Amino acid sequence: MAQKPSIPKGTRDFSPVEVAKREYIFGTIKKVFQLFGFQPIETPSFENSATLMGKYGEEGDRLIFKILNSGDYLKKADATLLDEKNSLKVTSQISEKALRYDLTVPFARYVVQHQNEITFPFKRYQIQPVWRADRPQKGRFREFFQCDADVVGSKSLLQEVDFIQLYDTVFSKLGLAGTTIKINNRKILSGIAEVIGAKDKLIDFTVALDKLDKIGKDGVVTEMLSKGITEEAIEKVDPLFGFTGSNSEKLDSLKGMLANSEEGLLGVEELKSIIDRVEVLGLTSAALEIDVTLARGLNYYTGAIFEVAAPKEVKMGSIGGGGRYDDLTGIFGLNDVSGVGISFGLDRIYLVMEELGLFAPVALAKPKVLFLNFDDFDVLKLKAIKELRNESINSELYPDFGSSNKKIKKQWKYAIDREIEFVVSEINKDEQFVLKNMQTGNQQECSLQELLQVVINS
Repeated sequence: MAQKPSIPKGTRDFSPVEVAKREYIFGTIKKVFQLFGFQPIETPSFENSATLMGKYGEEGDRLIFKILNSGDYLKKADATLLDEKNSLKVTSQISEKALRYDLTVPFARYVVQHQNEITFPFKRYQIQPVWRADRPQKGRFREFFQCDADVVGSKSLLQEVDFIQLYDTVFSKLGLAGTTIKINNRKILSGIAEVIGAKDKLIDFTVALDKLDKIGKDGVVTEMLSKGITEEAIEKVDPLFGFTGSNSEKLDSLKGMLANSEEGLLGVEELKSIIDRVEVLGLTSAALEIDVTLARGLNYYTGAIFEVAAPKEVKMGSIGGGGRYDDLTGIFGLNDVSGVGISFGLDRIYLVMEELGLFAPVALAKPKVLFLNFDDFDVLKLKAIKELRNESINSELYPDFGSSNKKIKKQWKYAIDREIEFVVSEINKDEQFVLKNMQTGNQQECSLQELLQVVINS
């Protein structure tokens, strides 16, 4: 007996209804991207490994799917490394390409490669799948879509203000109220690391701090200690674990905490500038909240960082995130091109909307007119279908011929199950179409022109 087929863990099939709901989210986000002046690009699903590796930190690199070289990929591998089972060193010899981990690094590569064709500031959006070798769980998949928008070539904080407005506009149009846009600044985190004496442990500090909502304070402290951050330094950072108050109060507290860090104070000033403008403009569906423990463990962020939390009644990880990166293109040879971008997690947004019942009933594509197939007039029916389609009316002929009672019933059942509005059951000897309105039950004989009129005017 053949083994039942399956799909890899962390991937999914989507039914017609699910695809329609996903397309609704895609379409909404795409329209808002365009409303805010962004242009679409696409990049390959896989990149050269050198493009991706080393851009996401140690943990990110570990989650990149590597693609084996074609042919006899072990032939060029060092036999000693194979014997030692040194997978890290062997990988570089047997794999030169990898599936993209996100859309931001490929975008940076695109900007550098096409810099002479681009008008700066360049505003792009990109809606494509990405892959991560993560442990699958609710809301976390190994293959998922990202919906990104980025601006490169501008250092203005007005871009951050615009992205917050963009998030709010999308969530408003989706009817997704109660989201929280969390904001922080990597300069603030660098300043905190500086004042506690852990400047040389900045990456370890931010990676651990970013896990606060997942592993709690004790887990973060344990990880920091394991990375060589001293108990004295952790004691100094303890106020961050219970940082409360309004955005204004948090900014005042940070000013005091970072009084001896020039970089930290610059981060506070940037944060204040963004928040002041957003408060004047106002938000419709989302709330903006400073979260000083927000770190987003990706190494390329240098300024403002964002993360969007789902409404509190839904247990879900972040449904969006992003931030400012001052020189991401520099890793590919184009220096001093600042950028900022955000991403929507489509798959998690879908799960949140499903749980909250926010989707309208889905109308799947189907024929408005179905021609049954149990007489010898299929050519006339195909001509009629062509005329209907020329009028942009969805039409089709039931493909399998059958004149027995059983096969005729099967065709009618198909029409009923798909809730088709009009059925042409047969063509009589005068070449008149027998047309039935399945909603009213009315049946009539008509010419092709009369059929067109009835269907068009319905």
